Amino acid sequence: MRKLLLTCVLAMVALVGFSQWRWDVKLGLNFSNMTQRDVKALPGFTLGAGMDYEFNESWAFQPGLMFTSRGYKNGGWKVRPVYMDIPILAAYKITLTENARFVINAGPYVAIGLGGKNKHDDYESKVFDGWKRGDFGFQWGVGFELSDHYLVNFAAQHGFISPLEQIVSTDHPKNMNFSIGVGYRF
Repeated sequence: MRKLLLTCVLAMVALVGFSQWRWDVKLGLNFSNMTQRDVKALPGFTLGAGMDYEFNESWAFQPGLMFTSRGYKNGGWKVRPVYMDIPILAAYKITLTENARFVINAGPYVAIGLGGKNKHDDYESKVFDGWKRGDFGFQWGVGFELSDHYLVNFAAQHGFISPLEQIVSTDHPKNMNFSIGVGYRF
């Protein structure tokens, strides 16, 4: 997993020399959950950088590297894992005006658990003791590019791997995440 992450980061850095690539930074608020009925979402943050490579006026490739605080409440437990997400998205851009474009993007993501805490009253433990650190899933989003620099977006992720499979669990819950964010493109 570390080799994959290092390869992705180095590939993103190596591609910066191409003139069609543009960097962006993003910040947002997210609400994450698990696919269970008795679990309630907790707010978190998302922060990171991405790149945008336009093949033409309508189609683009948008990889990124995001740090995301996820979490949920289950009974008296509050669980707050922190992940590093690597989305690999294809984007379709629709020109609305000279200074505004509507963007639809979708694609896979890979996430690596970095840390976090489980809390119940006075008891506290690390999230990834007994959890799988890796996550893989599908991400989609919609948003706007304004004045060629400003970004506003809504994104959703649905994980395909249950982080709790190492723990005895019959329903195999998966990560879900919804975020609202803003960004700036250089």
